Amino acid sequence: MSASVAERIRAILAKHGKLSQDAAALAADADLYAAGMTSHASVNVMLALEGEFDIEFPDHLLTRAVFSSVAAIQAAVEELTA
Repeated sequence: MSASVAERIRAILAKHGKLSQDAAALAADADLYAAGMTSHASVNVMLALEGEFDIEFPDHLLTRAVFSSVAAIQAAVEELTA
């Protein structure tokens, strides 16, 4: 399950994150903002994640830290799908 979630997150990042690096090649804890993601792109990533996983991010998870890395996004998605 975890690998599949991470792969789906990476696919969304590749499509919506506007990263300057290959999303599939980034370390799970790599800083996505350092990799080129803007705050605008992070909103598009969040919307795509909500659609992909059929979840809604509550206000307390709408922070830069939650969208800072694949691992952080995965933790939030797994919390919301648990």
